[in-house]
Amino acid sequence: MDAPEDPLPPVIYTMENKPIVTCAGDQNLFTSIYPTLSQQLPREPMEWRSDSFTIVDRSYGRAPKMIHLESNFVQFKEELLPKEGNKALLTFPFLHIYWTECCDTEVYKATVKDDLTKWQNVLKAYSSVDWLIVVVENDAKKKNKTNILPRTSIVDKIRNDFCNKQSDRCVVLSDPLKDSSRTQESWNAFLTKLRTLLLMSFTKNLGKFEDDMRTLREKRTEPGWSFCEYFMVQEELAFVFEMLQQFEDALVQYDELDALFSQYVVNFGAGDGANWLTFFCQPVKSWNGLILRKPIDMEKRELIQRQEATLLDLRSYLFSRQCTLLLFLQRPWEVAQRALELLHSCVQELKLLEVSVPPGALDCWVFLSCLEVLQRIEGCCDRAQIDSNIAHTVGLWSYATEKLKSLGYLCGLVSEKGPNSEDLNRTVDLLAGLGAERPETANTAQSPYKKLKEALSSVEAFEKHYLDLSHATIEMFTSIGRIRSAKLVGKDLAEFYMRKKSPQKAEMYLQGALKNYLAEGWALPITHTRKQLAECQKRLGQIENYLQTSSLLASDQHLTADEREYFCREILSFASQQTDSPGHRVALPMHSFAQLRDLRFTPANAVVHVGGILSVEITVCSQMPVPIHVEQIAIHVHFSIEKNNYRKTAEWLTKHKTANGVVNFPVEASPFPTSQSSLPALELYEMFERSPSDNSLNTTGIICKNVHMLLRRQESGTSLEASSGLALEDGAHVLRCAGVTLQPGPNTIVFRTQAREPGTYTLRQLCASLGPVWFVLPHIYPLVQYDVYSQEPQLLVEPLADSLLAGIPQKVKFTVTTGHYTVKNGDSLQLSNVDAMLILCPEENRAVIYSNTREKVSDALLRVQSSDKVTSISLPAAPTYHLIEFELEVLSLPSAPAAGGESTLLGVTEPHGKHKDTQKTGHCMATTDHKVSIDCPWSIYSTVIALTFSMPFRTTHSLLSSGTRKYVQVCVQNLSELDFQLSDSRLVDTHDSTDLRLIPLNTESEQCIHSRQAVFFVWELKWTQEPPPSLHCRFSTGFSPASEEQLSISLKPYTYEFQVENFFTLYNVRAEISPPPGTEHCRTGSLCSLDVSITRLSDLLEVDKDEALTESDEYFSTKLMYEVVDNSSNWAVCGKSSGVISMPVTAQATHRVHMEVMPLFAGYLPLPDVRLFKYLPHHSAQSSQLDADSWIENDSLSVDKHVDDQLDSGSVKSRGSVHSAASSEHKGLPMPRLRALPPGQAFNSSAGTQVLVIPSKDDHVLEVSVT
Repeated sequence: MDAPEDPLPPVIYTMENKPIVTCAGDQNLFTSIYPTLSQQLPREPMEWRSDSFTIVDRSYGRAPKMIHLESNFVQFKEELLPKEGNKALLTFPFLHIYWTECCDTEVYKATVKDDLTKWQNVLKAYSSVDWLIVVVENDAKKKNKTNILPRTSIVDKIRNDFCNKQSDRCVVLSDPLKDSSRTQESWNAFLTKLRTLLLMSFTKNLGKFEDDMRTLREKRTEPGWSFCEYFMVQEELAFVFEMLQQFEDALVQYDELDALFSQYVVNFGAGDGANWLTFFCQPVKSWNGLILRKPIDMEKRELIQRQEATLLDLRSYLFSRQCTLLLFLQRPWEVAQRALELLHSCVQELKLLEVSVPPGALDCWVFLSCLEVLQRIEGCCDRAQIDSNIAHTVGLWSYATEKLKSLGYLCGLVSEKGPNSEDLNRTVDLLAGLGAERPETANTAQSPYKKLKEALSSVEAFEKHYLDLSHATIEMFTSIGRIRSAKLVGKDLAEFYMRKKSPQKAEMYLQGALKNYLAEGWALPITHTRKQLAECQKRLGQIENYLQTSSLLASDQHLTADEREYFCREILSFASQQTDSPGHRVALPMHSFAQLRDLRFTPANAVVHVGGILSVEITVCSQMPVPIHVEQIAIHVHFSIEKNNYRKTAEWLTKHKTANGVVNFPVEASPFPTSQSSLPALELYEMFERSPSDNSLNTTGIICKNVHMLLRRQESGTSLEASSGLALEDGAHVLRCAGVTLQPGPNTIVFRTQAREPGTYTLRQLCASLGPVWFVLPHIYPLVQYDVYSQEPQLLVEPLADSLLAGIPQKVKFTVTTGHYTVKNGDSLQLSNVDAMLILCPEENRAVIYSNTREKVSDALLRVQSSDKVTSISLPAAPTYHLIEFELEVLSLPSAPAAGGESTLLGVTEPHGKHKDTQKTGHCMATTDHKVSIDCPWSIYSTVIALTFSMPFRTTHSLLSSGTRKYVQVCVQNLSELDFQLSDSRLVDTHDSTDLRLIPLNTESEQCIHSRQAVFFVWELKWTQEPPPSLHCRFSTGFSPASEEQLSISLKPYTYEFQVENFFTLYNVRAEISPPPGTEHCRTGSLCSLDVSITRLSDLLEVDKDEALTESDEYFSTKLMYEVVDNSSNWAVCGKSSGVISMPVTAQATHRVHMEVMPLFAGYLPLPDVRLFKYLPHHSAQSSQLDADSWIENDSLSVDKHVDDQLDSGSVKSRGSVHSAASSEHKGLPMPRLRALPPGQAFNSSAGTQVLVIPSKDDHVLEVSVT
């Protein structure tokens, strides 16, 4: 500390400032204690929680912080006490201490007490309440004076005299210069008290200061408010925080000032300006850049205090303070970020405030500021940190490079002839505005001042500095992956080289930038870079590259019409020149010259025969701004003969080609091509290999048609858009169109060619020639092909309807494809006749001749001659590759086979073809194939065709019984889509039995049968003698389509033959259920009686003579098995439900069976079913031949495979339960068999009878069966 008698030093605004503490009383005592006090005070941190608020964040005050307190102890003087209205915190004494080591009462009364009284009176006069009295105890003095009072008496007196209510304001420091535990404890207590009082003073005074500052801020809308005055006040608070080493809080104060000033500038630009802003609108006269090498730029601070600072002065000072605090906070990279934002914002603020700035002055200020910030950061960071944080500083390097470039252009340092006198004067003015170099950088060799002065001194120096900065910036941008920014700096370098007449150096940078822009799709930068590149290529004499770039620019919509026309004229000018080498061609991409929009084939299917004419019409959209006369437009075609080309007939090619013949080509979405790295799309097509014999599929796969485009080696040339990759295909197959003028926009061009060789022709390239300049579309995508075929003559016979119906005339279409054969007069088709199919030909039947494109050529009368075995059809004369079409009517005779037994199958035969019974259980029509052999004049071999006819009807029959009366029912179903008229329906006995009569019950002679409907016919059977064992019947009916008029020929009737066996009723079965005795009706859950009677209706007949028939002395008998089954689960059969009986074969012989059943539901219930079976003994001839399928496991009876289909598994199980006792005994041996009686031999007279069942009285849940 300074000696107490020295005068008070002036306040210097540096980081050495500390809170001021005044010392009164014994100055020699304090001088002796000061070294220990200054060391011990900041050693222990204290928690400081300020209750004050920041200007921006007024939430709940600042968070508690640990701070180390230091103080500047000065001698107490009345001049140090702040007067009313003084807002200086740095000169504000936060605490006043009175030091004394008095231990004598008389001395205290004589001098110390009066001195203390004066000291306190001065403090009270200035309303200062932050004070402390320190009494130092010294044992040495106590030993020298034996009559002194105890120390405590002096302390008590002082406390009583001056600390009545604040006794803690008087502390004792014992032997401060000794090294003892008692001394250390005394020091600790004193230091704790001192720190506490200091923090209390800070909190109180800072809070009051902030309140005053907030009040001043809120008056900013009043007239006369000064930002500079407010700036000094809030900066005072920042100084205090900085003094307390609270750099973050200090930075907040400057950030608030920055935001406040920025908002006023923005409002000024919007028309709402403050009066004090006019002070900052002074013309800029100095542009020496930022000053960051000292903590406080006092020169600029004084300008702000005097309200004489310009905008650049205020911004420079404000940023220098922020930079200092950020560096204290060890955040140098934020300095770089803030600096870049500051430099850009200052440029905009000068424009908003309309500040007058000399040309180039702002560029100098920015350049110097960038280098100053970079050097300041380099001064506090090592090289490794700088290299790893290039991303934060590269923006400043780039900005400095840009401003140096602007200065070079302004001062004439980039021009071809160097700077002129005006440029030199401007350079002198700019250097004068820099002023003298600052002392802190005067000894630095590479200071920003020296660099700028040297760069502007000569052309060579400027080139060196600019190139060094540019290359360093590009390298830094590239290292952090900012390729786009690096290319932008490279474009500036290219422009510099172009001005320096070095286009060879500029091309590399322009190509690199263009490649990057193309890859990312930046349209406007692409256009601008191409213009620069075109100029560069023109100077270098790269004719092909220049023409290619010119074609791209001539089609670029981002240029003006004059610019596009200029580049188009450049191409036309070169095309009109006579070259030294006549065969030399310059191949350029087609997409910049014109775009292929669509292609149309005529004929549309792109299939022609040998010798045919094919027309190819293309639509080309010219990209040029003026009409272009093209000498020739050519399409190069690739010819190939595929394997299995023999199967490519006109029909096959037509089916596998597009119908409309139009191929649309994708339009480029962007006006520029994609980068060279992008590959064309895959062209994948299906490939099939078929057998030549039956055309069946052998193999299939996928083939890539443009593999030569995908797998080619990538060129590594320097020119992105070089035309070296365009190869012109030379071949014999080329479609040409000469002398075409392409207007801007769509143009239609037609090519014509005559097919000469069969095969597949693929359109590969499109070329347009203008003298030596050829625009080439190297690959036409999607794939476009046309086919030329050489076809053998063919005959195709197909029905006109979906299916041919038998029995009625049907039209069949004959198509003769002449192919390479010429049909002459006298050529005919010879058809072999089929007995069951007739070929009909109307008198006025005509044949039509079509061209290969289905255009009608002529027609001629068709002559058909028939004999017993052959039908001859004379063909009209027709040239090659034409079609002859005519129609004939064919009639398939309806025929019906005999249907045996109870078969319900369709009665259809195929006497001359293969029968196809496509109808199983559904309603599909049965079909019949008729094979016809045809001899053609162009072949020595016969052609066999098969015509399939469908029978429109499905007929079934059934036997109906009513006691002994018998009826035959015939059902005719119409399965076709036509309606038919049925007439003259008959049923006859084919054996012509005189004892049997068939009486029809249908009285109508004609009936209409609609599509998908059925008609039933019924006949009653009557006989006079014993009925025959079987009945052979033939059903016939005439039919004709209901919607057509009278047919020219008479149609044969439809017939259906069937056989009915064992149709006579042998047994009558009757069942009856009786309620329990004493009740009127059956009840659910009660046992009821079931009486079954089986009555024989006739004596011995021929059908009874089988294995079951046995003969006794009096009569013949047969064994029957009965079974009672209830499939509807209405009854529960109790006890034995089946049994075997011996039935006498005598008329009216009756067998009765009694059993009990229980109704399960209430209501009218149908009776259980009673079934009869023939019981065949096991020793029959057939039993020894049963196979494994004839056995029923766990059953003592084997069931004949002729058992009725309605016999379900339940009935079989019920029989098994009755006879299961014998199952184990006879397992593995032949068992007796059951054979169901035919439906006509057993008649159930109880069928349809129902019994009323009422519910039982104790049932809570009632279940009723409704039938």
